[in-house]
Amino acid sequence: MKNKVIPSFLFSLLTLLFLVSVNAFAQKKTVLVTNLEEYNQTLKSLQPGDTLMLANGTWKDAEMVFKGKGTAQAPIVLIAETPGKVFLEGKSNLRIGGEYLVVKGLVFRNGWTPSSEVISFSIDSKNLAYHSRVTECVIDNFNNPDRNAQDSWVMMFGKNNRFDHNHIEGKRNVGVTMAVRLNSEESQDNRHQIDHNYFGPRPVLGSNGGETLRVGTSPYSLTNSNTLIENNFFDKCNGETEIISIKSGGNIIRGNVFFESKGSLTLRHGNGNVVERNVFLGNGKSETGGVRVINADQRIVNNYFQDLRGEEFRAGIAIMNGVPNSSINRYHQVKNAQISNNSLVNVAKIELAVGSDAERTAVPVESSFTNNLIYSNEGSEIFKVYDKIDGISFKGNFANFKPSAGGAGISIQKIKLEKGENGLLYPVDPSIQAGAPRDLKVLKISETGPSWYPKATKEIVFGTGKSIPVDPGLNTISDAMKLAQTGDVLELKEGNFEQTKVLDITFPLSIRSGKQASISFVGTHLFEIYDGGSLSLEGIQVTGEKSADAAGNAVIKINRAGTLYNYKLKVANSRFSDMNVNHSFNFLEVSPGSFADTIQILNSEFKKFTGSILSLRKEIDDLGKYNAEYVILTGNQFEEVGGMVADVYRGGTDESTFGPYFIAESNTVKNSGKNSRNKESASFSLIGVQWLVFSKNTLIASAPVKVTELVGKPYTCFAQNKLQDTPAIIHSKNQNQK
Repeated sequence: MKNKVIPSFLFSLLTLLFLVSVNAFAQKKTVLVTNLEEYNQTLKSLQPGDTLMLANGTWKDAEMVFKGKGTAQAPIVLIAETPGKVFLEGKSNLRIGGEYLVVKGLVFRNGWTPSSEVISFSIDSKNLAYHSRVTECVIDNFNNPDRNAQDSWVMMFGKNNRFDHNHIEGKRNVGVTMAVRLNSEESQDNRHQIDHNYFGPRPVLGSNGGETLRVGTSPYSLTNSNTLIENNFFDKCNGETEIISIKSGGNIIRGNVFFESKGSLTLRHGNGNVVERNVFLGNGKSETGGVRVINADQRIVNNYFQDLRGEEFRAGIAIMNGVPNSSINRYHQVKNAQISNNSLVNVAKIELAVGSDAERTAVPVESSFTNNLIYSNEGSEIFKVYDKIDGISFKGNFANFKPSAGGAGISIQKIKLEKGENGLLYPVDPSIQAGAPRDLKVLKISETGPSWYPKATKEIVFGTGKSIPVDPGLNTISDAMKLAQTGDVLELKEGNFEQTKVLDITFPLSIRSGKQASISFVGTHLFEIYDGGSLSLEGIQVTGEKSADAAGNAVIKINRAGTLYNYKLKVANSRFSDMNVNHSFNFLEVSPGSFADTIQILNSEFKKFTGSILSLRKEIDDLGKYNAEYVILTGNQFEEVGGMVADVYRGGTDESTFGPYFIAESNTVKNSGKNSRNKESASFSLIGVQWLVFSKNTLIASAPVKVTELVGKPYTCFAQNKLQDTPAIIHSKNQNQK
């Protein structure tokens, strides 16, 4: 056989192609590293298509920079050896800068960021991320222990980045959970994509700065971000009144589920945003809301709202009044808003021109409310109008009650609803062509976040653990606590208990007695609640006769370091007496930076206190902060309390928080509030409370109740109270209300 000779030029071409393909293949390497030194050394040599793999295990105090330049076809990848088995703990964070970078499978836990972000799509102001992706990562309770120390968990800069299928849960300190920044031209018109993430529970913060997601900031709010927020699950995101805060233009918020989340999706600044095909499910939880509309050219279409209980800023739909010639950081007038084809099923309120006051006088204009379905289970009115609304046209809407707004634009009919294939409610009558579309997809929680990380967070409640019997005697309660764990119950037998040791509460614990158990203590306080602790007391008696002769004693103190985790305090059927060994002896003494989810006192007796029962006045910087969300006093006896039964303070005019809520019903107060050290000269001092019910209480020979409204339009109810030898209630209203 005769050999064929390859022409020299063809041979050279084939050789070149072979070498190129070999080199390209050789560049696509995977390198496993086991420590930061190896990581930083390997990072320098990464080429497009390479993968840098972190070994399974705990990476402590790992401040990582991921920098490189991949391509669309061959990105550079940072990945866990096994997704969910690489834990970044202690003071750790990740900064990303470059092009076509992918991060996958990391878990941040048991620590906090030493900088202002946990994950940042920038290394510094000159090194941003472009066309990069963070996927299947977890940030779980990665909090600075100081609740007032501000940081953010995810910060997006640059352009064309994606954040998807991540699990974000348990942000407890000040700072937005996730934000998109537009503070430079390189980060504007960014076209980021935020999709299929699980935003898990964020507890009530008790101050501004608790948003779950923010896009933009006030100074750049007239700039377009063009960010897509799609198919995310917001589960009990309760940080503050804004779940999502949109502060830029051109964004699309689509296909998301808001489940039992307090607050609302707020179009706070910026124009031309679209809110479409989202599902809001409140399940009757307080303050759960829908969409708040501000600014121009907003479209709220094809959404479904059900069982939302929020009002005013947290209404199912809240269309706000603006400020004439508003500065960029205030409230721009609503103009050309389109609200159409939405279903509002059993929502508490639809509020129009909300926020109307002496400053916000610019009513909505050139706007429409069309083809919406409005259904009330009780057939009761849900519209609330605060100002002129002739700038909103109504057409093609249906309701099963007679509304106070909309006129002929709302057809009143008997409406019967049935479940569609997607589980949502739709009219049986086919002639009612209004409301959300029947093909609306309800995102499943399982479709969000990494599949390998559980979404099983449950609130810890009292009495879920074992019962531990405790005999009377010296320090027997503190001895028994050594055997206790979360949710356990100490069952005190009949007799006398004396404590020379403070009872440190570091986890949810119950102490109760079905018989007469009497506790005395010799220190300055009996209980101290630390971060993570909660306390339930039932059927016990506590005397201060043997307590230390010191000013400022208390039965319960909150640790000076404050609390990152919101605590609960429940007291029922108990008696506390003789707390008068020295002045200013309180029942509960809180600390700055502490926050109670609930303080509930039921059917209990408090006698002879030189201080106050509830001293909730430690946040005095007038920034809208306060010390307790819910304070509930029912059926109690308060006698000879020198200070105040309750001293609650929330200063400032910020409108981003929900509470405090204060409920006092069927209590008796005798000879209280008259101590010379009581600077308020009040039996109750309630300043800045947002929701107040004071009913069926009897006050005898006591100082007056003083209530001062500071911001918004708080709900205040006084009913059926009896005042004997007690001055009338002093109620100072917010002077800014119209």
